[in-house]
Amino acid sequence: MTDRIALHGIAVTACHGVLDFEKTQPQPFIADVILETDLAPAGAGDDLADTVSYADVAQETVAILAGPPVDLIETLATRIAEAALDRSAVEAVEVTLHKPDAPAGVDFTPGGGPSVSIRREADRGR
Repeated sequence: MTDRIALHGIAVTACHGVLDFEKTQPQPFIADVILETDLAPAGAGDDLADTVSYADVAQETVAILAGPPVDLIETLATRIAEAALDRSAVEAVEVTLHKPDAPAGVDFTPGGGPSVSIRREADRGR
């Protein structure tokens, strides 16, 4: 059985995108990160050492999003997933990255816009 820790709505204003102006004009990015891990030890022992610190994952996600510009949100989502999987307790991770103000030539409703979702599993020598 896999348990989950979910972080929804991690918001960062940063400069990412294919178009030249996107690398200099900040726009919002919103990340949702779902960690799959065994929460039974933490639930039984009430000890932070037995779980994954969602504060650490959130701060690392912000650091990646606020980092140097990249062209694709797929790249950012992959970096966030890889960072989460560096924690031995994380069995799998799903990252959804939203770019609500993306220059797509159409209007999106508030809360809309493009997003990408990826899921990666830990490769622990299977």
